[in-house]
Amino acid sequence: MKKMEVSNTPLKRKQSEEEEEEEEDDGYQEYIPIEKRRAMEAEKILQRKTGKPTTTTSEGDDDNDECSIIQPAEPGRSLLERANQLNKDIPEFTPTEQIVQQEKEMIRDLLLDRKTLMSVGELSKSITYTEPLVTGWKPPLRIRRMSVNDCDSIRKQCHIDILVDDSIDDVPPPIMNFKDMRLPEPVLKKLKEKGIVQPTPIQVQGLPVILSGRDMIGIAFTGSGKTLVFVLPLIMIALQEELSMPILPGEGPFGLIICPSRELAKQTYDVVQEFLVPLRKSGCPDIRPLLCTGGIDMRSQLEVIKKGVHIVVATPGRLKDMLAKKKMNLDNCRYLTLDEADRLVDLGFEDDIREVVDHFKAQRQTLLFSATMPVKIQNFAKSALVKPVTVNVGRAGAANLDVIQEVEYVKQEAKIVYLLECFQKTPPPVLIFCENKADVDRIHEYLILKGVDAAAIYGGKNQGERENAISSFKKGKKDVLVATDVASKGLDFPDIQHVINYDMPAEIENYVHRIGRTGRCGKTGIATTFINKNQNETTLLDLKHLLQEANQRIPPVLAVLNDPMDDLDAITNASGLKGCAYCGGLGHRIRDCLKLDHQKRQAIASSRRDYFGSGGYRGEI
Repeated sequence: MKKMEVSNTPLKRKQSEEEEEEEEDDGYQEYIPIEKRRAMEAEKILQRKTGKPTTTTSEGDDDNDECSIIQPAEPGRSLLERANQLNKDIPEFTPTEQIVQQEKEMIRDLLLDRKTLMSVGELSKSITYTEPLVTGWKPPLRIRRMSVNDCDSIRKQCHIDILVDDSIDDVPPPIMNFKDMRLPEPVLKKLKEKGIVQPTPIQVQGLPVILSGRDMIGIAFTGSGKTLVFVLPLIMIALQEELSMPILPGEGPFGLIICPSRELAKQTYDVVQEFLVPLRKSGCPDIRPLLCTGGIDMRSQLEVIKKGVHIVVATPGRLKDMLAKKKMNLDNCRYLTLDEADRLVDLGFEDDIREVVDHFKAQRQTLLFSATMPVKIQNFAKSALVKPVTVNVGRAGAANLDVIQEVEYVKQEAKIVYLLECFQKTPPPVLIFCENKADVDRIHEYLILKGVDAAAIYGGKNQGERENAISSFKKGKKDVLVATDVASKGLDFPDIQHVINYDMPAEIENYVHRIGRTGRCGKTGIATTFINKNQNETTLLDLKHLLQEANQRIPPVLAVLNDPMDDLDAITNASGLKGCAYCGGLGHRIRDCLKLDHQKRQAIASSRRDYFGSGGYRGEI
């Protein structure tokens, strides 16, 4: 009996289907198996992407789309095969559109889940600050009443570009003299003693922005006076806090400046001290700064902290160590400056900055400064800053126009001999940059044998040797300083007329920093760069574009290079980015960036060492 029931089931189903077809449509929709539904969705996706109507429908009324049933083209094919076929059917993008899409995906991956400037506590509690800090500073009434057109006219005159997330009307107006910035009288006198009468373009707009409490990204060529932009407001903040509530022993600081190298930190600390001396002489409260770097006995630093410290200038390593050992805290710190921020926020410093920021207890005013600030760093910073104002004087990563750039083809074996001939271009002092420490020692020894007063500096030397080399060179006791890139970031050598790049750096931003050691404060300088077949073509193309941008002479060896960027103007127009978004180079795009590839390899090697232990693993090359 059971067999009869089973055998009759298909016959009954067939009869019921025929009866349903004869009846009028009562709105009933037939159940569609899951395979057919998947095929139907795939066909719909294909139709949206190709714009073609679906050709596979169920028998019956073809005009009724709601009742049409899409059949799979080939029921025997797997879902993976169907997906591959769909991808093949998608219309191809033009080469330009493909490159733009790849770049957008790479930039999105770089920025994904990177919030270094936000503490772990802020991230875990989803704390977001919507309004900048409020300060008591206000410019004179006549400046506050300036129209938007007047402000734009001043900015255009000074070649200042302003980028802001909110309304441009909320940006403090530019101020063309220091007196209207309401700086203390002793500070104004000190500026006059130093020969600083009028503010530079970055100071015209940067100082009002910072004094008003806004977060800021400052981009300006080297030697444009960026240090004063963040030092003077910090001194005023510390002075105001001390006057309202004197600091107690063990407290502080109110402001923190982080620098990528000991030399730059020492130079910034000296600038702070230089402006604090006249304030003390005028009867103002004593403001105590602290230089917190490696190579200095920690006990001397702890003695300053015990008295109470107002301003700290530090390098990430020593600062992180002091905070971890609870020798210092940032409970009252409301002012954070990252000098040469593109270096500090980059891959190698991310963990250090994160650990430092974790010690802040409340909202802070955050400032980022550099001469080379790629789009990646700007977008990354905007994600953590509160309504930041980007003050850009010239293009980020552009070379100083006061520097005459000369590029010469010199064979590798002839470079050290040709140095002496290059010395004839200008009187001393001269700064020579090399890529590695061995070349620094070799050139230093060669110059001494030739009777040239020379000093050398690189990261492997102890702190005393480094400070002595910098000091003797600045004071004129040495005519030549041979250095690695440790001396290229932010160091101020006012009297240098000539910089020689013994090696062309692999990254174009290092080249910009190097040649920026000359041509400072409106003076003209010369930068001579040796190139040969050992340099990567991508780096040489970046150099070629940088020379074109600065209207410099392009040597024949660079002029004959086949430049793929000449055919990619459409990419710039489509993506809105000029050159590489990662390093700022003009001769390549982000997908060909040597620096990005190097950083990725470093990150992979670092994670491998961490996995197998700090000492590596057996068999590691």
